[in-house]
Amino acid sequence: MPPKDDFDLHAFLPYLLNQAAEASSLGFQASYKGRYGMLRTDWRVLFHLGIHGRMTAKDIGERAKIHKTKVSRAVQRLADRRFLTRERDESDRRSEFLELTQAGQAAYRDLRAIAQEYEARLTARFSAEDTVLLKRLLVELAR
Repeated sequence: MPPKDDFDLHAFLPYLLNQAAEASSLGFQASYKGRYGMLRTDWRVLFHLGIHGRMTAKDIGERAKIHKTKVSRAVQRLADRRFLTRERDESDRRSEFLELTQAGQAAYRDLRAIAQEYEARLTARFSAEDTVLLKRLLVELAR
């Protein structure tokens, strides 16, 4: 019989981070999927445009660390819903400038408010100091 493996998967940081990410995103998923039929990439693209304004898909992909194919599909879904406009970049015909429409801005504002409330519920079990520390550590790990 082989020796017992003493590796504790449930204490392995990447595993814990994945479990925490999955658990914490499910509640918010109910909002963006339930209200708007969006996928995870869709709301992330929507939020980048809501926060930063006019951008290219390439800019969004770089900022959000999302593969260009996924960004492209999300852009198409959001354009189909009339949440964003696409304008060809005349200096680089392969690129488009993306911007939220009024409907897209309204969806962004609605989901932003829900996101803020959801985060407040998620962090209510932690002290303000622990919440700041957790965010700082996660930002550092994401670098």
